[in-house]
Amino acid sequence: MLLTCQSSHQTYAIKTTPHSLSSLNKTSKYLSSSLNSNNTTMALCSSVIGFLMCFSLCFCCALATAKFEDMFQPYWAPDHFSFDGDAVNMKLDNFSGAGFSSKSKYMFGRVNIQIKLVEGDSAGTVTAFYMSSEGPKHHEFDFEFLGNTTGEPYVVQTNVYVNGVGNREQRLNLWFDPTKDFHSYSILWNQRQVVFLVDDTPIRVHTNLEHKGIPYPKDQAMGVYSSIWNADDWATQGGRVKTDWSHAPFVASYRGFEINGCECSVANSDADNAKRCANIGGWWDHPMLSELNVHQSHQLIWVRANHMIYDYCSDTDRFPSVPMECEHHRH
Repeated sequence: MLLTCQSSHQTYAIKTTPHSLSSLNKTSKYLSSSLNSNNTTMALCSSVIGFLMCFSLCFCCALATAKFEDMFQPYWAPDHFSFDGDAVNMKLDNFSGAGFSSKSKYMFGRVNIQIKLVEGDSAGTVTAFYMSSEGPKHHEFDFEFLGNTTGEPYVVQTNVYVNGVGNREQRLNLWFDPTKDFHSYSILWNQRQVVFLVDDTPIRVHTNLEHKGIPYPKDQAMGVYSSIWNADDWATQGGRVKTDWSHAPFVASYRGFEINGCECSVANSDADNAKRCANIGGWWDHPMLSELNVHQSHQLIWVRANHMIYDYCSDTDRFPSVPMECEHHRH
């Protein structure tokens, strides 16, 4: 099924697949919560049709939910991939890990993948979902899921690289078992903030603080990637628990591939792409998406209070002087 949505800037095609209507509803909920100051808009967004009408009033969305091969390709160990209906399985064994990347690069928007993580004893393994540009001065937004021994909670580590500099790790325990079913992991990126979301609950916000002299990632197109690999030198309890290869292969499963953003031409320079994407009038730059609303802020506070186990901003051993952005971030 193909739906279209038109704005003053351009017309977008919205592909629908067996999971995309539920995805549209999820995105509708996220956006309607961001637009909660407008009761008329909220009412319009209460259904898929209303959601599309909402976009014709406010901003227009390019939501592509498609088959894996339409948007992605293996870049590492294609023989470690298998397909089960609309799900893609990627495995790690004692011979190799595996990884895939998007065929295109993007600047601003939202990416979402539903993942079912490695079940059972996953100690020593890392499953990653991230966006990244290229080169030594690259930008990067990371989800890294750190495996654990059976019965112990999965840890998700997020990180942000700006101009090649990372060291901005935050870790939290997930509040559900991510190995029993698929859950959505998303990155929302615009000119004001980067938001990491789990099942549409924000778990981290990286705010644009350029007015404080702190660089912000908004000038390089990024690809979308995922990989699974062995990292038993650090991933589980600081490397104390090693990978038990008798439990291999370790399998992560994926579906619900969505990329909703400004696609960048490889023929253009980063500067040209940045200028075009910054001025395209994309939905992601709507003023109401420039910061979390009250409900989302409360969700983030709850996550940090109940599930955060590490924040680089509080690590005085690593950073005797508090990193500059930590002094100004409100979240």
